[in-house]
Amino acid sequence: MKYDFSTPIERKDTDCVSMELMKQATGRDDLMPLWIADMGFPTPPFVIKAIEKRLKQHILGYTCASESYYRCIEDWNKRHYSFDVPRKAIHYVPGIVPGIYFAVNCFTEKGDAVMIETPVYHPFGNVTRGSERKVVEVPLILENGRYRMDYDEIDRRLPECKMFILCNPHNPGGTSWTKEEIAQVVKLCKKHGVVLVSDEIHADMTYNAADHIPTATSCDEAADITITFMAPTKTFNLPGVVASHTIVLNDSLRRKFFSYLENNDIGNGNVFAYDCVEACYSPEGEEWLKQMLDYVKGNVEYVYDFLASHCPKITFITPEASFLLFLDNRALGLDSQKELTDFYINDAGLYLNDGEMFGKPGRGFMRMNVGQPRCTIEKAMNQLAKAYAKRGF
Repeated sequence: MKYDFSTPIERKDTDCVSMELMKQATGRDDLMPLWIADMGFPTPPFVIKAIEKRLKQHILGYTCASESYYRCIEDWNKRHYSFDVPRKAIHYVPGIVPGIYFAVNCFTEKGDAVMIETPVYHPFGNVTRGSERKVVEVPLILENGRYRMDYDEIDRRLPECKMFILCNPHNPGGTSWTKEEIAQVVKLCKKHGVVLVSDEIHADMTYNAADHIPTATSCDEAADITITFMAPTKTFNLPGVVASHTIVLNDSLRRKFFSYLENNDIGNGNVFAYDCVEACYSPEGEEWLKQMLDYVKGNVEYVYDFLASHCPKITFITPEASFLLFLDNRALGLDSQKELTDFYINDAGLYLNDGEMFGKPGRGFMRMNVGQPRCTIEKAMNQLAKAYAKRGF
């Protein structure tokens, strides 16, 4: 089946976060919302069908995970990543950010330190600070258009930490970490007795799926210290359903974490969650994913060529995964991050993520969502080029 990724869907007055929070932040509804990480594509029809089937039961009651739910997660990970996941190692969580919050509160105490690598998905720091833990930031190094980790600094600062949160693949940079890169982090965490939490929500959107290395498989030591979080919700554009899961291979970590989830009554999925996961991790899901990635890669290439021709002082870190572009605007020579965000909002009419929200190393950057119909991306680029030319960059 040929899926449609080219037809725009009007989302005004649908209570969608991309529009409503933009209006709250700016007081405007005439900007193009290309910020939050949900896509402008229709949720796949096989997911809608699974929801419709559940609705036909006419009772939206409490729902348990079936054996087929666990089996589809096992099969997907084996097929895509050669990751052997036993059924006992899987547990539903109500979203990856809440899952990370639960892990922070389960495995650390108030006042403990948690390491993150900036720039990085901002909830890592938010949930840590909100849990009254200390955030230790180690900046990533941008080198030859790709992020790399500062292992010397990680090694130096880890003794003060109880947990390390890794973004694999990286958001906002789109870096798909290699086996060797991940293994070095694992070995340092093992050396210093640190629990490693791995957010892998963008794993399925690695442009060459075989390139994604689950952290827990990176080396012999990894399974003993890693708590993995995964979900199909970003990939298949159903973030509002909230259908995530954690994978914990080590018996001791698993007993502690799963008991925490169950004792706090936060381990049961909503009535649609399990059905939607099974629909995504199906043969239909495989084909939709392939077509979606091909389309998004086309968008990335379009933006690259357009910027090179019309806005050469704006570049981006070439993503190895995901539909997010981290635009590098430092060559524009603007005096402040506020001036940069004002340029995008007031001159170009675009609402993107302020790069500094991901940490100080994100200063001079903006994050753009290109998981959109091509006509939307074309319109956005034309608005940007017009504003760029008017400012005489």
